[in-house]
Amino acid sequence: MTSADLLVDAFGRVRESVHATVKGLDTAALTYRPEEEANSIAWLIWHLTRVQDDHVSEIIGTEQIWTSGGWAERFRLPLEPYDTGYGHTSEQVASVKAEAETLLGYHDAVHAQTEDFVQSVKEPELARIVDENWDPPVTMAVRLVSVIEDDLQHVGQAAYIRGIYERTHA
Repeated sequence: MTSADLLVDAFGRVRESVHATVKGLDTAALTYRPEEEANSIAWLIWHLTRVQDDHVSEIIGTEQIWTSGGWAERFRLPLEPYDTGYGHTSEQVASVKAEAETLLGYHDAVHAQTEDFVQSVKEPELARIVDENWDPPVTMAVRLVSVIEDDLQHVGQAAYIRGIYERTHA
């Protein structure tokens, strides 16, 4: 198995988990927050997808799918186009509302770009520095693993919230 194969598998697992978590939920379930300061499923899925879109697009050197694919217009969120959700207030979290189809459509578009890219990654490229704002500077390999780790944590949180919602709204 190559590094590219491993990356494809890892990002594929993220996609599978996103679909399993969101599938069949209505807007009430997607926007449910177990407490006032908690994140919703919609916000978590939107955020993990925005971060993946932001980071992978930066590595590739392309415009984000969020803007190039018209997703910002489809979501119609009261947020700046560059916003990925980092540091959001409770009010901003509450403003992220979307249908399951829209969340999954955006995630699938970002996943397709990510998969196309990581399938072509060669071992030496993984050592390329992609962010010099850290000490040590961040390599492509570290950035991609970081995105996978962040995505899996957030989709796990969303799945947990789904379980709470289903137990309390049955």
